[in-house]
Amino acid sequence: MTIIDKYQQKQVFSFEMFPPKGKHNMEKLHETIDLFSTLKPDFISVTMGAGGAGNSKGTVDITDDIQQRYQIDSVVHLPSIHLSKPEVTHILADLKHRGISNILALRGDERPGAIRSQDFNYASDLIEFIKESGDFNVLAACYPEGHTQSASIVEDVKHLKRKADAGVDAFVTQLFLDNEYFYRFRERADIVGIDQPISAGIMPVTSKKQIERMIQLTGANLPKKFVSIIDRFGDNPKALLDAGIAYAVDQIIDLLAQDVNGIHLYTMNNSYIAKNIYRAIKNIV
Repeated sequence: MTIIDKYQQKQVFSFEMFPPKGKHNMEKLHETIDLFSTLKPDFISVTMGAGGAGNSKGTVDITDDIQQRYQIDSVVHLPSIHLSKPEVTHILADLKHRGISNILALRGDERPGAIRSQDFNYASDLIEFIKESGDFNVLAACYPEGHTQSASIVEDVKHLKRKADAGVDAFVTQLFLDNEYFYRFRERADIVGIDQPISAGIMPVTSKKQIERMIQLTGANLPKKFVSIIDRFGDNPKALLDAGIAYAVDQIIDLLAQDVNGIHLYTMNNSYIAKNIYRAIKNIV
């Protein structure tokens, strides 16, 4: 059963992780994947490590390992902002050789000093190229509150529709902390004729530093309820960890009750977070 088949049959529960730096951390990563495997996610996606797509081997190796050793469907992230068509062709050939058929196609973030691609100005360009290059399942990112670089929500929806028309099989959202943004986003997608499944991306917030970085990168709005949690528990790391998990569980249960297609958990490679969220929703998802 492919990932896309799963979306047709159930509410999908998936994880995201990232390649760590250093041999010791790689050993720890495998301990984390060992635990993740017991939670039986529908798939695990792996982000690009430091250096972006130009340093993709670690990401592809981990994606391959998840699929081969753990027999879990895996998704490799592929940001193309600094890649040429020949470079993407080479990566796709490697994925095909390894039997990796699931790709999260991204434009990605610019790296200082790196030359921007002239072949893939938008994620939709990469999606079309992948679909023309082989039998891959392609996922894409979407933004319930609008992309930080979009001039307006209307423009953002146009980009979303362009991705859908390019051949996307499913979408995964950027993180959000207020479910109402997701529900309004889902309505806009439906209005313009987007019928691909959409997984809601949930990131449990567990530290003040993480919150600051999250706002900087995504522009996510902080609802009053969430701000109250930060004000009350922000100086107590253990309390904030559990409060952040509880907040995420509350979001997830509400989303599942509203027939979300899937939950994509940004785990930050933290097995404690994944385990506790799984325990709270295992009879619901």
